[in-house]
Amino acid sequence: MFSSRLITAGIALLGTLVLALPAAPAHAERVKDLAQVAGVRGNPLVGYGLVVGLDGSGDRTSQTPFTVQSLRTMLDQLGVTIPPGVNPQLKNVAAVAIQAELPPYAKPGQTIDVTVSSIGNAGSLRGGALLMAPLRGADGQIYAIAQGSLVVSGFGASGRDGSKISVNAPNGGSIPNGAIVERAVPGAAQSAAGNVTLNLHQFDYTTASRIVEAVNRNFGVGTAQAIDGVTIEITPPAMDRIGFLAQLESLDVSPGAAAAKVVVNARTGTVVMGGMVSVLPAAVSHGSLTVSVVEGAAISQPEAFSRGGQTVVVPQSTVSATADGGKMFMFQGGTSLESIVRAVNAVGAAPGDLVAILEALKRAGALRAELEII
Repeated sequence: MFSSRLITAGIALLGTLVLALPAAPAHAERVKDLAQVAGVRGNPLVGYGLVVGLDGSGDRTSQTPFTVQSLRTMLDQLGVTIPPGVNPQLKNVAAVAIQAELPPYAKPGQTIDVTVSSIGNAGSLRGGALLMAPLRGADGQIYAIAQGSLVVSGFGASGRDGSKISVNAPNGGSIPNGAIVERAVPGAAQSAAGNVTLNLHQFDYTTASRIVEAVNRNFGVGTAQAIDGVTIEITPPAMDRIGFLAQLESLDVSPGAAAAKVVVNARTGTVVMGGMVSVLPAAVSHGSLTVSVVEGAAISQPEAFSRGGQTVVVPQSTVSATADGGKMFMFQGGTSLESIVRAVNAVGAAPGDLVAILEALKRAGALRAELEII
């Protein structure tokens, strides 16, 4: 069941956007906003480390023994030996997972941002500092070293009686420019034949065809060829490759219109309709059925002069059902997104009714759009 308040907000926002943004012709976008050169991408990095300097909000070592184990290993490497049988009771240390993305063509010595998240039971990482930790790629190699003071946006407070309050997530934070790149990843912007391959962000034959036309118009017939709805193979002219790529990504292209789609988010109750959504002629009548169950109790007493009878309490349930009469409204052929929103709002449909109406229209074959529920 969708949250009524969330769906109400979604419908109100949808109607506002429809009224505020009139239909406009497709506008031109740069090739760099529609596609990317194959092989030019970032690489995810991950690591493990320790955050120190917490104000008593670190891991409880009795429940997270790996924190103590990590600290022992680090101290051994620094020449500090903890006597056998001694179990340090740490309150200011937390074990964390570290995430980062290595940008394409990043060179050693450059810095990247990192995200730090507690993996133990630390209450907060506020005020902590990450000790030097390696960041590894999917191949297991070290590509960066992270270290620095954390920036934590959330905070929390608790009382001795167990009551507490928390804003955002205090057990996670970030370190701007918190990692230094130690190894570069070779790029693959061109194939062995020297061609450049473009990959569209969204599958679309129309957009791919228009990019090919724009490239051939600016650099000569036969320069570009569409392999499919995503891939475009380009043979660069005899010029500086960097200069060619700079001109290529700056070309203006009018992308194809997006597919007609209605997306319903079942978790948040958000309903979003694309501008190409339309409805065939259809009459819709929608009513709601409400079932109410009230639990109560009744006293049952024995008859007069009965022997062995006892007064007992018996459950008593009252079940009632009410059906609100639904109004019928008409969708004309080729109804636009604005008209759909106006019709649903004019008939006084409840927030959750919009989803039911859309599903019924789709089943009847009147909704000319893909209905996607996530």
